[in-house]
Amino acid sequence: MLQVNDIAVVDYRSGRPVVLTGPLSFDVAEGEIFGLVGESGSGKTMCGLGLIRLAPATSRISGSAVLRGKDLVAASEREMRRIRGADIGMIFQEPISALNPVFTLETQLIASIRAHQKLSKREARAKAVELMRLVGIPDPESRLKFYPHQLSGGLAQRAMIAMALSSGAKFLIADEPTTSLDVTIQEQIIQLIERLARESGISVLFISHDLGVVARLCRRVAVLYAGEIVEIGTTEQLLRDPQHPYTKGLLRCAPDFDEVGSIRRGIPGTPPIAGQLTVGCRFRERCTFAIELCATPQVLAERAPGHSVRCCRSEALRGQAA
Repeated sequence: MLQVNDIAVVDYRSGRPVVLTGPLSFDVAEGEIFGLVGESGSGKTMCGLGLIRLAPATSRISGSAVLRGKDLVAASEREMRRIRGADIGMIFQEPISALNPVFTLETQLIASIRAHQKLSKREARAKAVELMRLVGIPDPESRLKFYPHQLSGGLAQRAMIAMALSSGAKFLIADEPTTSLDVTIQEQIIQLIERLARESGISVLFISHDLGVVARLCRRVAVLYAGEIVEIGTTEQLLRDPQHPYTKGLLRCAPDFDEVGSIRRGIPGTPPIAGQLTVGCRFRERCTFAIELCATPQVLAERAPGHSVRCCRSEALRGQAA
């Protein structure tokens, strides 16, 4: 469905290039939910925005991202206006902020549908009701008249998913779609995304910092740190045999309900600021296993079929806790 090769987003500040994310390479199969996980500031959201060409106006995007034979990076802005919605949809992190507060759901959904499909207003309204029912919004006919502020967080997120699907997109970018929701609503949204992928063959790039949600939802995962992939593999490989110290640190931070009352040690330090990246391993300033060799550029190397790691010490540290 999607083949990403060395895509990077570079911003230009006072004429100086600042790498916001990348270069990144990964692929997403048809019907697959692929996870992109990392701390806040790791470049996950910028990767998603770069793919649909909504990165900051002062930035440039390089590399390629081929969606069903069409390179999103090389496409003209006119082509991208057609591709957004028709081929690729975006579920934003804060649905209340992403939806227009001065228009009803009916107005926004119908506008989105008619932007890509030659339907009458009556036909578009019927499709809007169908979409809202598909994503589990109860009494869709009445709720079409609602403004975004009248919706709960869960209903607003469902409306955002309906809008992403409104023009028949078969590829979705879901940017932290469960972050601001309580756990019961999170579970409902997870089940909805699972069902869409299973029944409709929709592919999803699922962006999150929540390893629990990613482990539940995704078959394969890429771990992002300071704008680059440090480990990529199946969810089982990363959970059972994490090889990069950063991945191990993330897993160590995840809560364990068998250890009630215990305090887990976090990853020391903070992620580097864009524009202040060092040569070599970007994680080495926070890594307890760093050696002199880590100051040289690191390569994402395959350690097992489908499992690659960007760490010169991964084999030596295998099995050791972070």
